[in-house]
Amino acid sequence: MQEKIQKALTIRSNIVRKMLAEALGMFILMVFGLSSVAQVVLGKGQTGQYLSINMAFGIGVTLGIHASGGVSGAHLNAAISTMEWIVGNLDWRQFTAYLIGQFVGSFTAAATVFGLYYDALYRYTNGSFTVTGPTATALIFSTYPSPNVSFLGGFFTEFVATIMLVLGILAIHDEKNNPALKGTQPLLTGLLVLGIGLGMGMNTGYAINPSRDLPPRIFTALAGWGTEVFTAGQNWWWVPVTAPILGCLAGALLYSLLIGLHNQPEEKTENKNEQIGVETS
Repeated sequence: MQEKIQKALTIRSNIVRKMLAEALGMFILMVFGLSSVAQVVLGKGQTGQYLSINMAFGIGVTLGIHASGGVSGAHLNAAISTMEWIVGNLDWRQFTAYLIGQFVGSFTAAATVFGLYYDALYRYTNGSFTVTGPTATALIFSTYPSPNVSFLGGFFTEFVATIMLVLGILAIHDEKNNPALKGTQPLLTGLLVLGIGLGMGMNTGYAINPSRDLPPRIFTALAGWGTEVFTAGQNWWWVPVTAPILGCLAGALLYSLLIGLHNQPEEKTENKNEQIGVETS
């Protein structure tokens, strides 16, 4: 009986399996991350600090990669999926499945954290969910620029932070260079995200991921914060969508130009040197 149930529930489509893996990985990542922001904001600094947010997102990334990496490769980032599609590593069906999975996982995580902290949210705001002001809570779910940062400065921050993300990921996984030990990649990627948050999070909250920012923003628009979540910060919402994509492409190009194109496996290099020696003789 158990085998029959398992057989009936088993999904055979590789694309659907990847979509579900991305959804679960993204859900884990975002629940850890968003709930940590909620604790800091709603606890008024008594139940967490900025460091705890960075650590929670790092932990979420690590566990999300562990959950989905063996099935989908754990992109957990629409900018990375877009980069993989542009360079030809994903076809349009896989690309669509990755985006859907990430969107569903992130949106569901935002709804989960909203339910988890609804009582605290209501008490903190007296039932008035606002995007700006002394009791603003929209920032729990999505990123907004700091008041002292210009629009261009915020865009550049997201662009550079995503370049650093991609450079780190490529270095961790580059088998031709000095890759991380097998099994340590999720932890190192989590530490990478932690490092980005510690060093480049002040200006914009380091979205570095459209899947991290846009689905929760849509959720907040539907859950009571209204359309101001899109107009706040000089229509800031599109920056965490476009800047990470451009940053991913720039980071991949930079790594390829400086490392990837010139670095060949030792065996291939030795064979090439032997062939040159024979031809010279």
